[in-house]
Amino acid sequence: MDSRGAFPTVVIVGAGFGGLWAARALRKARVQVVLIDRNNHHVFQPLLYQVATAALSPADIAQPIRSILRGQGNLEVLMAEVVGVNLGSNCVQLKRPGASGADPTQELPFDYLILAPGSRHSHFGHDEWEPNAPGLKTLDDATAMRSRILLAFEQAESEPDPAERAGWLTFVVVGGGPTGVELAGSLSEIAFRSLGREFSNVQPENAKVLLIEAGERLLPHFPPDLSAATQRSLERMGVEVRTGVKVEDVSEREVKTSQGVVPTRTVLWAAGNVASPLTRMLEAPVDRTGRVLVNPDCSAPGHPKVFVIGDAMCLNDEAGAPLPGVAQVAMQQGDYVAQTIASEVAGTSPAGKRKPFHYVDKGIMATIGRRQAVCVIGGRKFKGPIAWMLWLTIHIWYLIGFRNRLLVLLNWAWMYVTFQRPARLITGRRR
Repeated sequence: MDSRGAFPTVVIVGAGFGGLWAARALRKARVQVVLIDRNNHHVFQPLLYQVATAALSPADIAQPIRSILRGQGNLEVLMAEVVGVNLGSNCVQLKRPGASGADPTQELPFDYLILAPGSRHSHFGHDEWEPNAPGLKTLDDATAMRSRILLAFEQAESEPDPAERAGWLTFVVVGGGPTGVELAGSLSEIAFRSLGREFSNVQPENAKVLLIEAGERLLPHFPPDLSAATQRSLERMGVEVRTGVKVEDVSEREVKTSQGVVPTRTVLWAAGNVASPLTRMLEAPVDRTGRVLVNPDCSAPGHPKVFVIGDAMCLNDEAGAPLPGVAQVAMQQGDYVAQTIASEVAGTSPAGKRKPFHYVDKGIMATIGRRQAVCVIGGRKFKGPIAWMLWLTIHIWYLIGFRNRLLVLLNWAWMYVTFQRPARLITGRRR
């Protein structure tokens, strides 16, 4: 871009909620923004599980980054992978798709750096489990998980051995946070309501959905009474919930737990996260999951012009508790960091006098299944149909683009009336 260098350059790594909100908030600032992501699209991650369970198509919850930010004159979007950060020379190292040669990387200098690379699922040191227990963080993860789930029913249909068929019809979800609860609830509807009438040899009563949580209750960040209500709702839907149970091994045919072995051919992982490897390149202190222990202004220790936001950072709130890894934190930090940079560039706020980031908790929520959800908004607790309607409304509101809002709303309405999953495609690699 010819104009790069006329103004201070702000490099943003990652086009998730934090990076996208930061880029938008800098649209009127006297800076040149370079937004880098290895993908060309932004994903509405809270609805990834609906792609994984065939309720929505990938395009329903994603939109091209260039389309979202079109018309922003001070912005350049690069589809590339950041493979290094050099704080000595204030550069990031990029690798473009299809790059080749002796040194396929290139350096991009910055005046300010915003790291918002997100996180990946963690198997707690057991990476060998991942092929048999995939996690859910990207669209590729979601479509692969969808194929795995649907293929299990197809395999069960053609399996003559009852014991083998039972393994294909047993679905194990590991992790009792919002993603695990939402996956388990959706799987129960697929197994017991959506597909039973379409197969000759697959009977709903032979399917089994098991949710395993190592802690003492589901949704540990929610009030205990809502956790208990969530478990009761799942059990009414046919999900077997096991709390206080640890996974000890995962293989192609079974899950070994602290309470015995579960024969299964389909394990879905929703139990942990680890920060992007980029955070360790800053040589800054990190927590056990690799998140940078940032300063109150979200800057990396010792580097006031390098900010780390979203799932890649660790920062305590006023009560001393770590901020949760949710979209609202990332979006608010993106706005805050952008305003901090804009005011410093304009000279209205010196770098040494930054106000600390203050998170405004707008609530937490999780959907369980049809007309069932739990949420805490403004200190008030909701459950059942009211919470479900709040969940629907808020997620539609925060989806990017009118087309996506309309399609998701129509798909949800169709699914509610017919119990059918509109995106049941088996694509990509087979098991």
